[in-house]
Formats: sequence, C-alpha cells, structure tokens
Amino acid sequence: MTTIENHSDSNRRTTRSSSPAADLTITAPAQSHGADIWRVARDSGSLDLNTSYAYLLLARDFAATSRVALHEGEVVGFVLGYLRPDAPQRLFIWQIAVDESMRGQRVAARLLEALLEDLPSVTALETTITEDNSASQRLFASLAERHGASHTIEPLFEESHFPDEGHGAELLHVIGDLRPGA
Repeated sequence: MTTIENHSDSNRRTTRSSSPAADLTITAPAQSHGADIWRVARDSGSLDLNTSYAYLLLARDFAATSRVALHEGEVVGFVLGYLRPDAPQRLFIWQIAVDESMRGQRVAARLLEALLEDLPSVTALETTITEDNSASQRLFASLAERHGASHTIEPLFEESHFPDEGHGAELLHVIGDLRPGA
C-alpha cells in the first residue's frame, strides 16, 4: 500500500510504502539539488549528460515543471520538464532518471504522476525516446494507459540532425487528452 501526502504549499509529497522505496519524498527541486540531479543523470548510463551547470540552472529555473525523488534526504530520481512556449498546455519531459539503488520501485512513474497532479492545466505530455530505450517506452506507454489517454509516436529528430556521431534518432511520444485528476 502506498500513501501520498500532498503539501501543496511546497509541492512536496511523502510516499510511504512497504517497498524499499519507503518514505520517498517527491518535491520540486531546489537549486541545491542540481549537482545530485547531474550525478543521477551521469550514473544512469543512458541519458545525454549535460554540464553540471545546466542541471543547476534547470533545478532553479524549471522547478515548477520538474520533480526530484528524495530518499533519506538523497536525490534518487528526477524528472526535468518544461511547458512548451508555443503550447503551454503541453508538458515536455526532457529527462527522467532513477538511481540504480531504486530502480524497479516505480519511482519514475511516481515522479511523473506527482508532476502531472501539480500541473492541472496540462492536457498533453511530450517526450522523445530513442528506439533502443525500451524502459522509457514502457514507462510512457503505461502512463498513457493509466490515464486512458492517447499515445502517438512520430519522428522528430533523425540521426542526421545531431552534430555528434552515434546519436540515435529521437522519436516524439505524445500522450494526449490528459484530464486533471484522471
């Protein structure tokens, strides 16, 4: 059994469960979380790693559309997103990762659900996923299924668009028809 306490003043939720991810707190990141977000991204082995400076800025400037999962005060997962400037009802998920110690505990799904709950004006979620990232494909497909939402996949960035060699094509996943509280 999992319970989530919503503390809307600070966008903090404490999740208690019988799993190893017990007492997980999901909250908007603070600037001080930037270095730990960078570490989780680096250690994920699958994300494009940006500079630590970028993660510090993202934690500060996009806290309203991002979340961190804390276990015993340590960052064990994060989701970084932003509202599309030309479509503010669309939330673009830029990166999501969970520390190896917490994988398999639905931390990524819980991060996404907490973020969507805090953004009731969002009616669609977008993300890009490479064809070989089956874990992320399953994560977003299950999110769409839980919400009874549509899920479309289309090309966005071809491999040739990237200046660095070896970067796979990024497919755009759009989960639409999200309803507040669904």
